Amino acid sequence: MKLVIQGRNIEITDAIREYVHQKIEKAVNHFQSITTEVDVHLSVARNPRINSKQTAEVTIYANGTVIRAQESSEDLYASIDLVSDKIQRQLRKYKEKLLHKKTHDQPKTGVIVAEVPVETNLIGDRTPELPSEVVRMKYFAMPPMTIEEALEQLQLVDHDFYMFRNIKTNEINVIYERNHGGYGVIQPRNGNGHTHHKNGKTTQSAESVAEKSKA
Repeated sequence: MKLVIQGRNIEITDAIREYVHQKIEKAVNHFQSITTEVDVHLSVARNPRINSKQTAEVTIYANGTVIRAQESSEDLYASIDLVSDKIQRQLRKYKEKLLHKKTHDQPKTGVIVAEVPVETNLIGDRTPELPSEVVRMKYFAMPPMTIEEALEQLQLVDHDFYMFRNIKTNEINVIYERNHGGYGVIQPRNGNGHTHHKNGKTTQSAESVAEKSKA
């Protein structure tokens, strides 16, 4: 298993590196058969108004799946403890899903997506703000997948949204967690307000995913 440790606004000392190795290796010990690489990103916020300044982010690549967790606190070692526990729970959840699929080799159900109009206002009463500069860029593979598969990925990466390539349209979509429960999907819209499928059929430009998973 490959373990990569990076830092932002912080020096990765030998003590920090040893602690990360100890905690992360313990967290993934029972999941090494499905884990190929672990990336750990430690950072310290320069803004004095931010209470939880010390952040630990862990990204695990497991059989082509990305599993991610992030925790912040006022102490870096506490953040590492928290994120180690969280990533262990994420790995356990992922492995249980793999075992469930193997023991219940059932065909996928036809439709589990309810087609309802997307909300016109996705941010509510919040004020959109952009950072003054781009501070980090990420690159990742984007293999085509169904909305159901994208939902599974969203639940593993510890984000409130997930970008993916829709296997039906070959277009970039975003699945996101709605404020009032459930999930939504954002799709590109062409001039007539619809998204074209490869077979020539059209669908609405966005759709909400059925009730939020209880898992």
